[in-house]
Amino acid sequence: MPVLFIGHGSPTNALETNVATETWRYLAETLPRPKAVLCISAHWYTRGTAVTAMAKPRTIHDFGPLAPELFTIQYPAPGDPALATRVQSLLAPTLVTLDSSWGLDHGTWSVMVKAYPNADMPVVQLSMDMTLSPAQHLALAQRLKPLRDEGILIIGSGNIVHNLSIMNWDKASPPYDWALRFNQRIKDAILRDDPQSVCDYTAAGRDAELAVPSPDHYWPLLYSLGARDAGDKVTFLTDFIQFRSLGMTSAYFGAQPLAV
Repeated sequence: MPVLFIGHGSPTNALETNVATETWRYLAETLPRPKAVLCISAHWYTRGTAVTAMAKPRTIHDFGPLAPELFTIQYPAPGDPALATRVQSLLAPTLVTLDSSWGLDHGTWSVMVKAYPNADMPVVQLSMDMTLSPAQHLALAQRLKPLRDEGILIIGSGNIVHNLSIMNWDKASPPYDWALRFNQRIKDAILRDDPQSVCDYTAAGRDAELAVPSPDHYWPLLYSLGARDAGDKVTFLTDFIQFRSLGMTSAYFGAQPLAV
């Protein structure tokens, strides 16, 4: 299976048909059907590492007062306890808790509801330990590579640029210059297969401070890069800055190039 990084953006994408949601639908129609999905979402940011291990994960509405219709969406995909146990074993000796309380947050279901609307694909989430460094997250992700040969689609779901405090909801607003620079800097590192530079993003100085005011939305990219194989072809999918400071860049990593 390939590996994906999805810039998931606003949860309101779950209600819309736009270039991002059409891309997610296209991916599901084009890629081989996975046995299950392992998603690393920006919205499960924990102390310690956990993996959802329930048979029926709940749909979590983890956002503020947005469109009321969002709170009615349910994504009743099955879980996969066996996959959760497999993830736990692959990440050893790191302690991974088999979680029975979380579920699917909007970093996962707002994408999956467009990609696999029938909710018939088993989905498991892996949390990100806030106490680890970027390099440690990358190392964890590298241990997940065998899942690709087992038919599991690994998705990192976050945003390379994510600063909600200075966002402008006017879709016609141009991106900040620093957002464009930082996004391009990280894309260039991805293209030259330089995950160390992606880990060392703070070297971008003030651009990095503005683009990544907290690491939760950035770190899922490290899981996609960690699961990348040498020789994987890179295809950037959606690639734009929305609302001035919300990056919608997504990327595909696979043995074969992806036509877009």
